[in-house]
Amino acid sequence: MKLILEMEYHHAVQYRWAAVRLRRVDLNLFILFDALYREQNVTRVAQQLHLSQPAVSNALARLREAFGDPLFLRTPEGMIPTPVADNMIGDVRRALALLNRAVAASERFDPATSEKRFRVAFNHPAQLLILPELWRLTRTRSPSITLANYYQTREAAAEELRSGALDLLVDAPQFNAREFGQRPLLALPYAVAMRPQHPLAGRPLGLEDYLAAQHLHVSSRKRGRGQADVALHGLGLRRQIALRLQDYSVAAEVVRGSDLLWTVPAVLGARFGLCLAAPPFEVEPLRLNLYWPRGAEEDPANRWLRDLVVEAALPGEARRAAQSPRA
Repeated sequence: MKLILEMEYHHAVQYRWAAVRLRRVDLNLFILFDALYREQNVTRVAQQLHLSQPAVSNALARLREAFGDPLFLRTPEGMIPTPVADNMIGDVRRALALLNRAVAASERFDPATSEKRFRVAFNHPAQLLILPELWRLTRTRSPSITLANYYQTREAAAEELRSGALDLLVDAPQFNAREFGQRPLLALPYAVAMRPQHPLAGRPLGLEDYLAAQHLHVSSRKRGRGQADVALHGLGLRRQIALRLQDYSVAAEVVRGSDLLWTVPAVLGARFGLCLAAPPFEVEPLRLNLYWPRGAEEDPANRWLRDLVVEAALPGEARRAAQSPRA
């Protein structure tokens, strides 16, 4: 009994001490801390939080005083976090995510009147294939809702989803996502795209021709193999990648003006008006999954947006059927 009372007293003292420390720090400062850690730029943080630059600088000074550390050091590359800031960011983001979920759970969500701002990260294929239709559906059903799409790298997007900085992520299923809610969204077969006047256009493409040609490869990563390279590696073969890009639209312009071959999801190659041929070997389709924070599983706003993304990803005929009145 004495041990239990001592433990309860110890916990009570810890709670009172934590409460005293928290009263010394405005919780809004943690939102600014998270934004500054992410952007590493005072001007961008001021724009995102609708504050003046002096206000951001003043808030940073208060944070530095509260934690007894500079937190961010000004360098030519931006505001670089100190080791103390690096150690804090995980806990800060988890705490902000819990607060956001608590607030969201208590809010009634009405799409017709809501002015909520959703933050999403769609990789480039998803931006081209889903985002335009998602925006059209959003305008039709919820005219005051806004969307903000930011995508840097798969790792950064996953971290922001984990912290609650993102509401949804659409990406290839190539990272450990057991901590997120998820569902398959699209499976996109590949084709070999080329300009209509290409010497190989208009006839079946052989493996020798494919390997003899030079290729363009699109990826958001600085290095790494694509689906075609993985398939060729399994055959003990390798293609010649002459140009590596990050943007599908730019890639289409390059292909239209050159003899480069581009192994790309067929739906995108057709959209860009390129001549398509079947790959001369088996290639796994490009798969896109929809991810969301586990804590947002039952959040009505997040669930509404997830359903809208799924609808926007449907092929045209299936989408029209889903939108038609039920018999």
